[in-house]
Amino acid sequence: VVVKMIPDNRLPPRHLHSVRTGKTFAVIKWESPYDSPDQDMLYAVAVKDLVRKTDKIYKVKSRNSTVEYTIKKLEPGGKYHVIVQLGNMSKESSMKINTVPLSAPDALKIITENDHILLFWKSLALKESNFNESRGYEIHMFDSLMNITAYLGNTTENFFKVSNLKIGHNYSFSVQARCLYGGQMCGEPATLLYDELGTGKDSSATKSGRATDVAAIVVPVLFLLLVTLGIGFVVLYMRHRRLQNSFTAFANSHYSSRLGSAIFSSGDDLGDEDDEAPMITGFSDDVPMVIA
Repeated sequence: VVVKMIPDNRLPPRHLHSVRTGKTFAVIKWESPYDSPDQDMLYAVAVKDLVRKTDKIYKVKSRNSTVEYTIKKLEPGGKYHVIVQLGNMSKESSMKINTVPLSAPDALKIITENDHILLFWKSLALKESNFNESRGYEIHMFDSLMNITAYLGNTTENFFKVSNLKIGHNYSFSVQARCLYGGQMCGEPATLLYDELGTGKDSSATKSGRATDVAAIVVPVLFLLLVTLGIGFVVLYMRHRRLQNSFTAFANSHYSSRLGSAIFSSGDDLGDEDDEAPMITGFSDDVPMVIA
């Protein structure tokens, strides 16, 4: 069975949807009110800017059953209401689209001064052709201890000074392209955590400081231990040398060359040596006496 729709110019376009969305454009697609149009059909595409409260109307002519159209000259981070209908003001199909916001600034970092800090970042114009430095940036701060977010201000420079920070509070700073028209059409924020442990330094500096403090304690202790061990080894070595020398001297004093060994005797044996020695009684007459 083949079914063919009866052409009716009062029907709305079918299956209106977004194909792709960028920072300044949006690609939309829809189908004709009925299959296989036999003539060119004129569509009216109305784009309503929900932020600026402005309207633009574009005319699109096509005989295809599926129509694809690119809406240009949109703004990054914008909100739009798109309406598509036939040129005879028939029933309409509508949808909402949000364009991609500007990117977050790169290389956000913190430099700590005596009584304040400085936020630094790269210019957004280096990677966003749709961003003008005259638009500027806005800075927000979140205090995790108080659970509040504060708007600090805006600047057209690539740095911002922050004062009156409280010790013991953890802060998160965010920098983004300045919002337009009542806090809308903002850029993506770049966020950085500061004062993680309430020491007045950023988290990386705090971790580095803690490592330095530990090293300052551990290194001297290890050095003292090594010196003590060295002195102990020297003392033991000297005592060992003295004991060895004393024993050698003692052994040499009791060495008998006739026996080829050292003789050690107890105190009881000292008194018996004279008893065992032969008694000299006299000299024989036939033995010549030599007088020197």
